[in-house]
Amino acid sequence: MERDARTIIDRVIAAHGGEAFWRGLSGVEARLSAAGFLFTTKGRPPLSHLRMWASATEPRFTFFDYPRPGWRGEWIGDEEVRILDADGRLMARRERPREAFRGLRRQFRWDELDFLYFGGYATWNYLTTPFIFLRPGFEFEWLPPLEGPSGRIDRLRVTFPPDIPTHSRRQVFYFDEAGLLTRLDYTAEVVGGWAHAAHLCADYRDFDGLKAATRRRVRPILFGDKPLPFPNLVALDIDEIRPVRLG
Repeated sequence: MERDARTIIDRVIAAHGGEAFWRGLSGVEARLSAAGFLFTTKGRPPLSHLRMWASATEPRFTFFDYPRPGWRGEWIGDEEVRILDADGRLMARRERPREAFRGLRRQFRWDELDFLYFGGYATWNYLTTPFIFLRPGFEFEWLPPLEGPSGRIDRLRVTFPPDIPTHSRRQVFYFDEAGLLTRLDYTAEVVGGWAHAAHLCADYRDFDGLKAATRRRVRPILFGDKPLPFPNLVALDIDEIRPVRLG
């Protein structure tokens, strides 16, 4: 089973651009829009064509023009989130931001730093997968494949290492016959232990050698592994991605 999982990982990394290509990057810049039921319930405005940067070498992410034009929000793993103004002055900061989600208020409303943590780690995971699996500490379990409308779907149950902030330590990834990621299932633990979701990936494009889904929709799962047709918990549309090479 371990051999089957490793074979799948090698194939999907090649399909998305290849290990050598990814190791030659310092990060990726992206412009995207995001909205959905989760934004509404947490009192957060949607994102419209916002520019972002994701590190290719460590858990680090930046929202530009957040929460206002000229400012930027920085996510630095589970260590801290911070907001800087146009002159680089620190305007807000929170250490150990994941721990803050234990408070009752977060069940009803997120402030700017709450969203910065959630949006930072989530989008960083999305933009770096499947290359994130090249990092040490991941565990993979092969699951029996499924037959989808377009052919065979390979599945892996992935356990994330403790140093990678993510939705939940155990997630299930689905890959089509071309090796492209079509879906991932997880529990968004900072939302709640009940927040089981299927994240659907579509409309792949090639961005200077990097293959990435440009349409992503997150749907709730109530029972088993069948997502509901609505609502869209998060609807994410990517305008562009620019790989940033080392040096």
